[in-house]
Amino acid sequence: MIFTVLWVYQSAVKAKSDKVLMWVAISAGVFFAVQMLLVQANVYILEAIRGSGADSNYERDLLSVGDRKNEGGFQGAGGFLLSVFFELMPPIAGFLAVAVMRLKFITKESFNVSNLFGGIKDMFKSVAQSFKAPE
Repeated sequence: MIFTVLWVYQSAVKAKSDKVLMWVAISAGVFFAVQMLLVQANVYILEAIRGSGADSNYERDLLSVGDRKNEGGFQGAGGFLLSVFFELMPPIAGFLAVAVMRLKFITKESFNVSNLFGGIKDMFKSVAQSFKAPE
């Protein structure tokens, strides 16, 4: 999220946009909103797939030692890939939403992949330059 906001800031400065900090705040809000919505959707989807509720196999006694019995979960490579997808999709979708917003409202360029992700390389170069000591 920090890199996304830096990217929007640098893009707004290069585009000589008015209210640069407003665009940075809006992009942070969009990123968080999209991420929150997708996390909530992921929880709903996982619970629907699992079909689990709070039953006696899931809940444990407060004095018992050990882990919960999570039977019916996702096993194998498919379960691993599904878990990775559900974990990585919210921040990726937030980044894509900010990228589209940046392209449409800040830079006002034509919609293509190179313009959508343009400026990321320059942003990483400037971050790397900021850590170098002056000579």
